[in-house]
Amino acid sequence: MQLTKRRLQFLDKLIELYQRTRLPIHYETLATSLGVSKWTAYDMMKEMEKQGFVSRSYEVNAKETGRSQVVFAPTEQANDLFKQSREDNFDSSDWEHTTAHIRKLLGSVKDSNANEVIRKVMSEISSKASNLEFCGYILGLFLIYIKKLGTKTERLVTGLVSKRLHSESGIQLFVGTVLGTIIQTINDEMGNELTELVSKFLDTLNRLSNNEQRMLSDLLHEALV
Repeated sequence: MQLTKRRLQFLDKLIELYQRTRLPIHYETLATSLGVSKWTAYDMMKEMEKQGFVSRSYEVNAKETGRSQVVFAPTEQANDLFKQSREDNFDSSDWEHTTAHIRKLLGSVKDSNANEVIRKVMSEISSKASNLEFCGYILGLFLIYIKKLGTKTERLVTGLVSKRLHSESGIQLFVGTVLGTIIQTINDEMGNELTELVSKFLDTLNRLSNNEQRMLSDLLHEALV
């Protein structure tokens, strides 16, 4: 079922907020995120509920004892719509260019310049417009970190995640393991930045299509095995 550009904007934001908290979203929260009135957001949710893209529920209102408030969550139909849309708009040549650049960066890592390559990747991440590119660069960043830590650490990480490489959980395990390994070796500012990037990465990874997740797994498998 087709949605107008305006409704797609609301639905995309609802999905983003829901996946960040894993809780139904109150329409006032949605309105604040989009810079519209709460009634505009509420009316939009009601219309998309009729189309099957959102579901409503009720939860206790912490601000008013004894009263409940309406909250909304995206349905599977909404998630399927956005996954299909991303696959339809996917350009394989862009991904090939991204992976080639990541491989080049990995190949350039030496003991003497690892920090320089890390800074370069960090500076480039913010310019990645597509979700797949962003996730690819995050994997590249953590692959560079384990190379910096040495062959022994790289083998340990590979052994830990090797059986799950071709799955979303394997990608998550890899990033979480590397972050846990390096977090004590970096300064607070860098640690906070990495933590925020990982949080965004996990949220974004969940929004990728199965095909996009497979391509990430292939990138990781090629780099580690």
